Amino acid sequence: MRQLSIIVLLISFMLSGFYIPVYSAIKGGVEYSIPTDYSKLSESEVLLKAKKYFYNAIKLEDNTVNSDMTNALMLYKVLEKINPNNIEYATNLGILYDKIGKDRVAKSYFYKAFGIDNTNPVPYYHFGNFYYKRDLYRRALKAYNEAYNKGYSTNYDLLLQMGDIYEKFGDSR
Repeated sequence: MRQLSIIVLLISFMLSGFYIPVYSAIKGGVEYSIPTDYSKLSESEVLLKAKKYFYNAIKLEDNTVNSDMTNALMLYKVLEKINPNNIEYATNLGILYDKIGKDRVAKSYFYKAFGIDNTNPVPYYHFGNFYYKRDLYRRALKAYNEAYNKGYSTNYDLLLQMGDIYEKFGDSR
């Protein structure tokens, strides 16, 4: 009888040692990284598919996730792994994460885009849209001014948003 209880105790310790990492991976958010070779993928083919899903995803209402959104996110993340210094990939990931309400992740991708090329007005414009949607007009105006000064001075949407913010502030320059 004593041997049986010792065997049961040993088996339970073994099983708990096996299930604890699995439980922590599920509940604790432990991520396992499997190395992937992205050099075998055609960047242009992946980009064509990503753009298709991206344009469908940005038409969705905010905080809506469907197959277009998940496919666009997945493909742009793959593209980012293929070419981490492409400003379009970082900006589009920022736009997509903004669309689904992942503010911290969206901001990190916009900042990454600024780090890749701080003279490009596109990420500044979309970062302004990020703040505008959240009624943070001073921050939006700061980002819009950066986009304006970096070459978006004739962009109609930018000028419209800036005018709307100035009107909200009571400044009708």
